[in-house]
Amino acid sequence: MVATVLRLRYRVLGNTLARRPWQLVGFCIGLLWALWALVAVVAGLIALSTLQGLDVARAVAVLAGSALILGWSLGPVLVAGTESTVDARRLAPFPLTTRQIMLALAATGLTGIPGIASSIAGLATVVLWLRWPAAAAIALPSAALGVLTCVVASRLVTTLSSGLGGHRRGREIFGTIVLGIVIMTGPIITGIIALLDAAGDVLGRFAQAAAVLGWTPIGAAWAVPGDAAAGDWLTALAKFVIAGATLVVLWLLWARALEASVTAPPRETARTVAPGRLGFFSVMPTGGIGATWARSLTAWLRDPRYLRQLIFVPLFPVLFAFTTGLDGWLFTASPLMVALILSIAGYADISYDGTAFASVLSTGVSGRADRWGRLVGAASVGVPAVIFVSTVTTAIAGTWGQLPAVLAAALAILLGGYGVSAVSSALIVVPVPAAGDSPFKTVPGQTFVNGLLVFLVLGLTIALSAPAIVLAIVSTLMSSALLGWIALVVALVVGAGIIVGGVLVGGRTLERTGPDLLARIKAFPS
Repeated sequence: MVATVLRLRYRVLGNTLARRPWQLVGFCIGLLWALWALVAVVAGLIALSTLQGLDVARAVAVLAGSALILGWSLGPVLVAGTESTVDARRLAPFPLTTRQIMLALAATGLTGIPGIASSIAGLATVVLWLRWPAAAAIALPSAALGVLTCVVASRLVTTLSSGLGGHRRGREIFGTIVLGIVIMTGPIITGIIALLDAAGDVLGRFAQAAAVLGWTPIGAAWAVPGDAAAGDWLTALAKFVIAGATLVVLWLLWARALEASVTAPPRETARTVAPGRLGFFSVMPTGGIGATWARSLTAWLRDPRYLRQLIFVPLFPVLFAFTTGLDGWLFTASPLMVALILSIAGYADISYDGTAFASVLSTGVSGRADRWGRLVGAASVGVPAVIFVSTVTTAIAGTWGQLPAVLAAALAILLGGYGVSAVSSALIVVPVPAAGDSPFKTVPGQTFVNGLLVFLVLGLTIALSAPAIVLAIVSTLMSSALLGWIALVVALVVGAGIIVGGVLVGGRTLERTGPDLLARIKAFPS
């Protein structure tokens, strides 16, 4: 059964790569990157085995192994998603038991590029213990245990993020929490390294961290050979038991989550609305612009795919505060990054409509009204957020004199991005997660070119916003409040012009391309 599933998986993968040249390019790039990383890891292990002593080998094995398990648990899901050719929902209609499905999914994880690279890297850790034959012998099953833990932990996280027992709200909360944690990973690691450096004896601190991790589920398997090399067989046995128990517990949790996500019926019922309570639709103006405005604002405040963009509003200042301090220029300039993210969030706005875009076309709403409604809906959230972040960051940094310049640059980017997105979203549709899906789920149909389109929109936004940005930079360097206010006026005037031009061009474009956009959305693989 597993062999049959693997054959089908590779046949589908081969056909997909043959039909999509750019996806083949991305696949080859990923393969070369994995090969380079594998060579570097093996070379490093060989160097350590010949040049360093037991303490360094133990610390490296535990820390690297723990990072590998954490990377499998979060990295593959966050960066590129897990293997979507074979998943539990695709296998559910077939007469397979839960155990057979789990074996098939685990096998696909082990035989993918990350799985093969991790397996070879895990087996290569045996090189570290060649000077201690008993440790080298026990390193082989310990490494196998660690790699299996990687795969099962990854599958458990994927099942929870995409299913969570049928609760859509649970999936959304899980994905948002993980996204926030990942965004904060960099500052957390930077802070830990800074603390270790301030405390002195960095190698000693890493050895202490490895000693602690060796007793945890993520590091126990990798600590067993080191304890065996030191002659502490009782400790090695205890950690081997911890590693084995971790794998068993993860397997059982995965089985339970898999059964819940595949077999349990949806538990959410349709939400009823009291008569006369239509949300924003009851307060917005009537007509195409008002209706689209209400729908867009509702999406920004209720759809997690839009709401996750708002995570960057408070996190960007926090990120730069960690990295450069409250007196750093990046902290003061963080509103510009917030504006950039919010402005291009709708660069392919129609993609989020999905096949429901057919109802937009059937209503006969003009392209110009659709562009204005979506733009004003996004601006109802984006403009107050950018003004708020600009004011708070300058107040915390004590640079009130730079507020006009910061507002000028941020609003120029925001308004310019809205104008560019008004045109780009009438031309571009890309595969996006469904409303209840994890934000990290691999969406079939994504290509290398789709990723490049984002950078094209970013480049156009910055280029069109350049006059106000340059004036804002000059006013900051010259400490000229007058130039800052001039830059703010230029930002508003130029931004308004870009928006008007974008709405006019985008509106005409949408009236011409609307049916084609819907056909392309329907053609996306599910």
